[in-house]
Amino acid sequence: MRRGWTTGACAAAAARAAFAALLTGHFPDPVTIRLPRGQTPNFPLALAEQSDGRACAGIVKDAGDDPDVTHGALIVAELAWAAPGSGILFRAGEGVGTVTRPGLALAVGEPAINPAPRAMIRETLADLAEANGAPSPDLVVTIAIPGGERLAEKTMNGRLGIVGGLSVLGTTGIVVPYSCSSWIHAIQSGIDVARAAGFAHIAAATGTTSERAVQRLYDLPEAALIDMGDFAGGTLKYLRRHPVPRLTLAGGFAKLAKLAQGHLDLHSSRSRLDAAAIADLLAGLGADPATVSAAAEAESAGAILELAGDRRAALAAAIARQAREVALATLSGATAVEIAVVDRVGDFLARVGAEA
Repeated sequence: MRRGWTTGACAAAAARAAFAALLTGHFPDPVTIRLPRGQTPNFPLALAEQSDGRACAGIVKDAGDDPDVTHGALIVAELAWAAPGSGILFRAGEGVGTVTRPGLALAVGEPAINPAPRAMIRETLADLAEANGAPSPDLVVTIAIPGGERLAEKTMNGRLGIVGGLSVLGTTGIVVPYSCSSWIHAIQSGIDVARAAGFAHIAAATGTTSERAVQRLYDLPEAALIDMGDFAGGTLKYLRRHPVPRLTLAGGFAKLAKLAQGHLDLHSSRSRLDAAAIADLLAGLGADPATVSAAAEAESAGAILELAGDRRAALAAAIARQAREVALATLSGATAVEIAVVDRVGDFLARVGAEA
């Protein structure tokens, strides 16, 4: 799979090109930056404009083979001189969000340009100034992503309290295909926001149906809901380091059956269901040998659930108990855990560990 570049790396490259134009009158094309781990990629310019003490450069983001909503987006950096002694000041342009809730790595009111991309931009601008014999720069750096507000609707920014657009992310500068690092980052940020808001109870769900079911049950505010997707391990391990008093982990039977069997990545390409193990649970619940044999050969968890017949609820409860044991072992802490198994229409098949 082909790797790509983070939004932060593209912003740093665009900022370097714009600063070079301010210093020399010329835009380097392609522009080269040094990433935190030493790589020195080249970025072709898609935009280069200069006038009245300002310079603007743009890079089209190439996320490689990663399914990133910002793949193909134009990342723009506009630089202007700031008052002496100001250092590097960051501003949100079109399509870049603003932080409105506490708990993130940035203060409320700050543009959603994360600390690592800010450091990357500062470093590349300082290096360029030194290479040109210029003093440490005082600049206003405005990062824009045209169309970013629309793209942000496909992310979890709204839930995190980031309004008006996307976040500029990336720690290494490199996007590893299908790492879904931005999703994991959003999970972690969601937990941070929930903790900062003082929520004693949060819910992490594998999908929209299970999330809505739990929200209806407990009337949880949106900021207490974590879109976990397939990343049960990433969610639980982060909560182990940043605990909350109470967690409801909700999902469909198939996903939670994988968790019950010890899988922490629930994606179909990275973990497989052991049908025979679920069939053994059915046998323990008194199912007849023919049903148990058919369950052991079933192609999906849904098929096993259908075979369970009037033992569906009991089987879901058995899966929930095992999933809860895995979650508690992963958390290794004092968090109270509830597992909620939800069917396709949003009804609860089982709830284990719920408080009275």
